[in-house]
Amino acid sequence: VQLQASGGGLVQAGGSLRLSCAASGRSSYVMGWFRQTPGKERELVASISKYGTTYYVDSVKGRFTISRDNAKKTVYLQMNSLKPEDTANYHCAVDLSGDSVFDYWGQGTLVTVSS
Repeated sequence: VQLQASGGGLVQAGGSLRLSCAASGRSSYVMGWFRQTPGKERELVASISKYGTTYYVDSVKGRFTISRDNAKKTVYLQMNSLKPEDTANYHCAVDLSGDSVFDYWGQGTLVTVSS
């Protein structure tokens, strides 16, 4: 499985960005987005199962929306009302079997939110 992420960039606080991640190979049970900044642990930002069940970390609830197109094997992260603390390298990842272990990771896409 290979993952290709895109959509990062520089945006002012309060702005929006949409991240996309296209997967090749077999379908995934869960697709998710993680983020990491230097000196901090990587955190799961949002995830979505193939049935549409979603998870969001508390800090993004109400601002971010994760979605997926199963036919295209693509996961999206719509990020609204961005804050400087959302600045991070965002990685997509997939859990193929639903065992809560993310098996494959994409390259990061950098999101920078200026104040």
